[in-house]
Amino acid sequence: MAKLESTLKNMVMSLTFIALIASALLAGAYALTKKPIEETASKNKEQAIKDVLPDKEAKVEESVEIRLDGYADAFIIYPATKNGEIVGAAVETYNNDGYGGRIKIMVGMNREGTISDYTILETAETPGLGAKADEWFKDKGDIRGKNPKTTNFQVTKDGGDIEAITASTITSRAFLTAVQCAYEAFQQSLNK
Repeated sequence: MAKLESTLKNMVMSLTFIALIASALLAGAYALTKKPIEETASKNKEQAIKDVLPDKEAKVEESVEIRLDGYADAFIIYPATKNGEIVGAAVETYNNDGYGGRIKIMVGMNREGTISDYTILETAETPGLGAKADEWFKDKGDIRGKNPKTTNFQVTKDGGDIEAITASTITSRAFLTAVQCAYEAFQQSLNK
């Protein structure tokens, strides 16, 4: 096979060919993995809803979207009923002001708004620091059993009642703001 002459035209054609092949392979890999990734995310969300609800035997009703002033995305409420009465909800909440950007959380609360549990759905916080939010707010800065109506859901450094993650105040503020938004969205959904 004859060697191609090293001209600008031949180099551009070679690079274009290589880029097309790489793009096709990448598109193929995306197409193969897209559905399994979406299915896994959906199962994880369903499990998170069950995990955080105050009454594990309650029936999860159709979700409701609530928009709060100053937030671009809706907060999603998954009401839970027992004997036809709302006993609480799981609320998909978020805050974009974490140290690593968006923190997305599923927060469970009873009808009055007392936090039963939470799980982090998405975060890009620093490992060993902000990523500790997954357990910190169940341990040292435990928010479970507290109600944002009667507890100041700010870090103690800002005059609040919740202890911040050591060396991770920005993440703590974002997390607690997301929980406060979950409470507000749930209360708003009850008034609809």
